[in-house]
Amino acid sequence: MAYTASPTPAAPVGTQYCVCRVELSVCGQNLLDRDVTSKSDPFCVLFMEVNGKWVELDRTETAVNNLNPAFSKKFIVDYHFEEVQKLKFALFDQDKSSMQLYEHDFLGEFSCTLGMIVSSKKITRTLLLGNGKPAGKGMITIAAQELSDNRVITLSMAGRKLDKKDLFGKSDPFLEFYKPGDDGKWMLVHRTEVIKYTLDPVWKPFSVPLVSLCDGDIEKLIKVMCYDYDSDGGHDFIGEFQTSVARMCEAQDAFPLELECINPKKQKKKKNYKNSGIIIVKSCKITRDFSFLDYILGGCQLMFTVGIDFTASNGNPRDPSSLHYINPMGTNEYLSAIWAVGQIIQDYDSDKMFPALGFGAQLPPDWKVSHEFAINFNPTNPFCSGVEGIVQAYSACLPHIRFYGPTNFSPIVNHVARFAAQATQQEFATQYFILLIITDGVISDMDETRHAVVQASKLPMSIIIVGVGNADFAAMEFLDGDSRVLRSHTGEEAARDIVQFVPFRDFRNAPKETLAKAVLAELPQQVVQYFKHQNLPPINSEPA
Repeated sequence: MAYTASPTPAAPVGTQYCVCRVELSVCGQNLLDRDVTSKSDPFCVLFMEVNGKWVELDRTETAVNNLNPAFSKKFIVDYHFEEVQKLKFALFDQDKSSMQLYEHDFLGEFSCTLGMIVSSKKITRTLLLGNGKPAGKGMITIAAQELSDNRVITLSMAGRKLDKKDLFGKSDPFLEFYKPGDDGKWMLVHRTEVIKYTLDPVWKPFSVPLVSLCDGDIEKLIKVMCYDYDSDGGHDFIGEFQTSVARMCEAQDAFPLELECINPKKQKKKKNYKNSGIIIVKSCKITRDFSFLDYILGGCQLMFTVGIDFTASNGNPRDPSSLHYINPMGTNEYLSAIWAVGQIIQDYDSDKMFPALGFGAQLPPDWKVSHEFAINFNPTNPFCSGVEGIVQAYSACLPHIRFYGPTNFSPIVNHVARFAAQATQQEFATQYFILLIITDGVISDMDETRHAVVQASKLPMSIIIVGVGNADFAAMEFLDGDSRVLRSHTGEEAARDIVQFVPFRDFRNAPKETLAKAVLAELPQQVVQYFKHQNLPPINSEPA
């Protein structure tokens, strides 16, 4: 086993697109027994592939005399949706106190992508030896959990009979919320707006991440201070109180919670001092602000469809100058785009059966032009098994079709939109559709395509367009609404930006992972945006 320990990776693992952090829990079952007089003492080592080499990220503790260990030490990994993050879990029987792995007996390993783990939430697999054979009956179970508190607190606050601080008018009150800092001092976390000229203010409802307000601990004391605003910054103190989120959550719409606002100096001076007014918690609600990973861990499937441009402008596929010519290395720009996007997305679809459609070609036997045909020539079952299946169907169909035209996008966009529309009946976030269109040129049916994209923007669907060759792709940039809102020819605005366009030529000489990062960077945000807008929670979401 050529393992080398390098607990501090030389290269930074991940990129600036990190969506969040994931905690991985590991258990072993029926591990090999390598000790003569007792059972194995296993520990698990996690490796990540960085630039083609396995780099050690971390190790668990050692479980003494245990062939079925549940390790308490968790692995924490930055999660990047738009990267293939290859992981290897290797188990060893600790024999010596050495940090060198070759000093310990090897019990088996399992390799997969982080995407595979999070899309299943929990996986159990056979452990393999170095020769690829099973390590006895040894199994490994890996469970993923997102490491973030996504709870948000929304407070609706008011005041009654606050102390008057201004000589010629009433007070201009506002509230400040503080939590205890690590240094023991109070730390400001939120300030409300100022309500002018009143002793009975009603502040606008506001939302704060629960982690910001109380470090996620609803029993933790927080301090609320009330001030009278002065434009010179010398705000006058009205009063304060301490409470907790748990206490404020007692407030219901019909039963507000009333808290006395106390000025300690006044309290000391005046014997009959009661308070400096009442602060009312009208309502206090905790909800979850779901992330992309919440939806994936909840079981949401990403449904992937490919649309391939077979118009005549691509050139004869037998001619080396054609964009569809498959070179001696077995690839071309179309295949590179399919691999780049498909190898990421396939981890998030449990059956890995992907429809692959073509457009702009004449089909046998009557040679009619089609803008929506199954490249495996099976219209009732256009599904290909995995990315490999798409690649095989693509290569097989090339000799049997005639490249023609025009370049019409709308039939394929509407095809996927029909399935996405059926998914809008869902009560939970179960399916999201991704259409990858690979094309060499200018769209012929721009008005119809704009209309189709605007309608699709209301559905659980995103469109990725990869432009191959050296054509003018100005129209594609227009569909990608990064700089302005896309409108249909009737003037209707897109509900959200669902198109991401990337010209392949920008990535010809870059590592193949770079294309996937550019193309998929916006997708997690688009998924979250749709499900939030529709108020759809993840399938297995816990109450806040």
